[in-house]
Amino acid sequence: MTETASPPPPNAPASPAAKSPAKPTALQAVRGMNDVLPDEAALWERFEAIARGVLTRYGYRNLRVPIVEPTALFVRGIGEATDVVEHEMYTFEDKLNGESLTLRPEATAGVVRAAIEHNLTYERPQRVWLAGPMFRHERPQKGRYRQFHQINAEALGFAGPDVDAEQIVLLARLWRELGLADGIRLKLNSIGDAAERRAHRAALIEHFERHRDVLDDDARRRLHVNPLRLLDSKNPAMQDVIEAAPKLVANLGVESRAHFDGLQQALADAGVAWEIDGRLVRGLDYYNRTVFEWVTDRLGAQGTVAGGGRYDGLFERLGGRSVPACGFAIGIERMVLLLQDAATLATDAPLAYVVHAGPAAARLAVTAAEALRDAGAAVVVNGGGGSFKSQMKRADASGAHYALLLGDDEAAASTVTVKPLREAGEQRTLPLASLVGALVPPR
Repeated sequence: MTETASPPPPNAPASPAAKSPAKPTALQAVRGMNDVLPDEAALWERFEAIARGVLTRYGYRNLRVPIVEPTALFVRGIGEATDVVEHEMYTFEDKLNGESLTLRPEATAGVVRAAIEHNLTYERPQRVWLAGPMFRHERPQKGRYRQFHQINAEALGFAGPDVDAEQIVLLARLWRELGLADGIRLKLNSIGDAAERRAHRAALIEHFERHRDVLDDDARRRLHVNPLRLLDSKNPAMQDVIEAAPKLVANLGVESRAHFDGLQQALADAGVAWEIDGRLVRGLDYYNRTVFEWVTDRLGAQGTVAGGGRYDGLFERLGGRSVPACGFAIGIERMVLLLQDAATLATDAPLAYVVHAGPAAARLAVTAAEALRDAGAAVVVNGGGGSFKSQMKRADASGAHYALLLGDDEAAASTVTVKPLREAGEQRTLPLASLVGALVPPR
């Protein structure tokens, strides 16, 4: 005979096994890797669309490369003694084969790797652009994040200063189209060719050795490895010594001087103003000759919004044949901060928000919205029900220019009541067949 357990008496405390599980802890994004919510993303989209349009007008075509690359690509391409390679890369081991891989900290090395691998410059030079996330393990602050986004443009196979100038003029045009031309200025320098940099390197070492007592630990460590990087130091105690350091731009060879003079003449012809900054070297080892930055005073310490230059030796450094090249990167987060501050770029709002009550009106709402969408208009149809008052609040919050009101009367007569939301105007009722012609201008 099987013994049956008696049920617990009423109001008996639950056994430990019967306790409800603890509520899971809410997870958050990794520090320095930010969500871009819809209101802000609309501004990103507008900026990216304008940038793509400008790049297309200059003959640049889209190229896409992986986010993850072999670590050796960045060590060889960027330089072992750079901050990026020494401290900032997200590097991990592939569990399948033990290969060292890295989330890309910048895009140019990957573009050059792809150009070598696929012989992109075999028949003719190429102008390409890409956009996407980069990753650097830095202390997050406004305008500087661990995951950040860039638009890059690279001109592969072009040797003359005309293409350097073209890229700078392209950026000047972009600032105008964004309404930001008055707030961004151009800094320019030439860091010469390899032989000139070797001579300059020796002069810098001699100069800084004479002032070794002023150098911080990081500068002393870099002095004999990459003395150019000392010129980029922000240490206030070193600024007088850095300012007194020899300037490479004043000691260029014949070819480098001709290149730099040609660039300046082209910028003058295009009406682009610049200032020469002999301390400007950029943070990556692959640069030669032209280097430039577009800077602003509106973002505090993170004032560089775009930068680039020439990298004629990078193809050979990564195992390819000699190919001259130049390029630039635009920091999207910093551009968005500027655009938010200046409020010069309107984001797209829907033409209409459809408010409806009742089953017949709901069906008419879809029909009216699809007719407007066929004509190219953006339309939001209220979802999830709600009172007329609550739907009107949503319509106003959407930024729509019009509320389209549909109830039993409109459904029975196949009409739509149109209420202006952003400007003065009378509410009016239109036949459904006339709605598109009344609200959407001809394309």
